[in-house]
Amino acid sequence: MIGTLYIISAPSGAGKTSLVKALVDTMPGLAISVSHTTRPRRDGETDGVDYHFVDADAFRAMVDAGDFLEHARVFGNAYGTALSSVQEQLETGTDVILEIDWQGARQVRETLPGAVSVFILPPSRDELERRLRARGKDSEEVIARRLQEAQGEMSHYGEYDYLVVNDAFGHALEELVAVVRARRLRMTAQRDRLGATLRDLLGD
Repeated sequence: MIGTLYIISAPSGAGKTSLVKALVDTMPGLAISVSHTTRPRRDGETDGVDYHFVDADAFRAMVDAGDFLEHARVFGNAYGTALSSVQEQLETGTDVILEIDWQGARQVRETLPGAVSVFILPPSRDELERRLRARGKDSEEVIARRLQEAQGEMSHYGEYDYLVVNDAFGHALEELVAVVRARRLRMTAQRDRLGATLRDLLGD
């Protein structure tokens, strides 16, 4: 049985990373794809776990070799998803989550049109700004830039299959769980999963 590829996108500050981690902890058979990036490693991050950290030359070589399912520049750094690692996980029946922006999502849909996509929104612009400030890591200039770029990102919500508003964390998580459960109950997935049961019931 082939796994399902999920694309989850959101503007910075919408809570995507925390929701995706909770989703994986809640639902068995889900894995987060580890992206390659040229951005510097932050305190507490582990190479190969949070990201595959590479320099610009190595990243460019992977682009030239066609190694990426998708790649894009975000906040001045390059990010990319290795096609081979995603395919290997899907072929084992694992459902794979890509945390990528709308640019990468477009590229993935062209290569794997069966991917399921979800866009996560903050409940309001004021709340998005509050969350960005609550991090306590960014300057006023960076916060202003992230808010401006967030508006551009959110304008692409209509390209996605599902829309989730992260107004209350628990509620948003329930909605993501519902998306995964519904996908797993589709006829094609259930026919593969329940093959022996169906043969027994139908006398095949």
